[in-house]
Amino acid sequence: MNAIYHLTFKGSQLLEEARIREYTELLQSPWSLIWRNVLGGTARGIGIAIGFTFFAATIIYILQILGALNLPIIGDYIADIVRIVQRQLELNTY
Repeated sequence: MNAIYHLTFKGSQLLEEARIREYTELLQSPWSLIWRNVLGGTARGIGIAIGFTFFAATIIYILQILGALNLPIIGDYIADIVRIVQRQLELNTY
């Protein structure tokens, strides 16, 4: 009987560590689950937008520096890319 008690006690501790109770409570309230998913998705979307903006700005900055070096073939290609990007930024879409 003592062995069964220890096994069930250890099993309940493992379930508690896995937060099964909180998960089942979350499943019982669908609006809470939806709200958490909306907030999580919004945070991920904002993070991706900010990260991509910094990444693109860094790439454009590096391309401008490489274009200023006047490298024979690469410089012309980079200058074309920078001109295209600058034209797109100057366009008024509204």
